[in-house]
Amino acid sequence: MRRKYNPYLLPTCLRKTRFYCKAIIIPICCFQLIRTLIVPTTGDFLLLFALVGLAFAFHKDLI
Repeated sequence: MRRKYNPYLLPTCLRKTRFYCKAIIIPICCFQLIRTLIVPTTGDFLLLFALVGLAFAFHKDLI
């Protein structure tokens, strides 16, 4: 059975890194969305989907 995730069990440097990544992922997603709307390429779409998935994982505390 899986134990519940507790971010306070992580080392301090990983906790800080996770906090800063969680804070900056939404502006990066917005920038990538604007870039994708201006110059749509396959790479931009893939990067946007990956960033949105990462933002969702941070928001739901899966990472």
